[in-house]
This record gives sequence, structure tokens and C-alpha cells, in this order.
Amino acid sequence: MAKSNAARKQPRPAGGDDATPPTPAREAAREPARVAPRGLAGVRGGAAGVAPELDQLVHERMRLGIVSALAVNESLSFAELKALLQATDGNLSVHARKLEEAGYVACTKSFEGRVPRTDYQLTPAGRAALERYLDHMESLIRATRDG
Repeated sequence: MAKSNAARKQPRPAGGDDATPPTPAREAAREPARVAPRGLAGVRGGAAGVAPELDQLVHERMRLGIVSALAVNESLSFAELKALLQATDGNLSVHARKLEEAGYVACTKSFEGRVPRTDYQLTPAGRAALERYLDHMESLIRATRDG
């Protein structure tokens, strides 16, 4: 049953009598915090005072999950990765393809009877990328604790 027009919420006017005037606290809450960048001299590979960028290909949550899972398993099927990461077919497929295009994972397609099977393995380049990423994160953690 549809609601009548009177029962629908009316938007508040942008100005007028019932508009709440902005306060300094409200204005500050709307703006993102501006923090001066602080260098991390302890980050390997970075110049003093400058932190190198994280590998965004590995840093994204789903791709980090894929690479990490493959680092501790010789290979995993699409179905195993999907269950392990609790991912949808489409999400896992897109992220696995990005890693494959970067040369971080190798994809092998085969059939078990008439059922297609896709297996993934971490490549040496993928293992090296994960090691660099972990070293960088460990350096960030050390710098944060020591700071």
C-alpha cells in the first residue's frame, strides 16, 4: 500500500526559520582532519622523511586475501578461494584477474569430467610482491610503535 503524500517525510529547507545555523564545531566535523604528513625514515626503500607508497595491487583487501591464501597453499581452486574469502563469484573473478594480469598469480583452467575447474598458484613475482608488502607494513608498525 502506498503512503499518502502527507505521510512522506518532507526535506528540511536549506535556509529559513527552522534551519540550524552552522557552528564552528559542526563546520569542523564536516571537514576531514588535516594532518601534516610525517615521514617514516624506518621504512625500507624510502628516503628520509618520505614513505614509499604501498603496492595498491596487493593492499586491496580481497587481493591481499588471495595472495596470502596462495602463499601458504601450493594452489587453490576458485571454489576453495571463494569459500575461504567468503567472496562472490564476480568479486573473486575480478580481483584474481587483476593479480593474474600483474603476473602475481598463475591461473590454470581444466575440466574434471564436464565440470570446469580453475586453479590458482602464487608466482615468484607474486611472492616477492607479498614479501615487499609485508616488509613495508612491518616497518610502518615499528615506526608507529617507536614514534
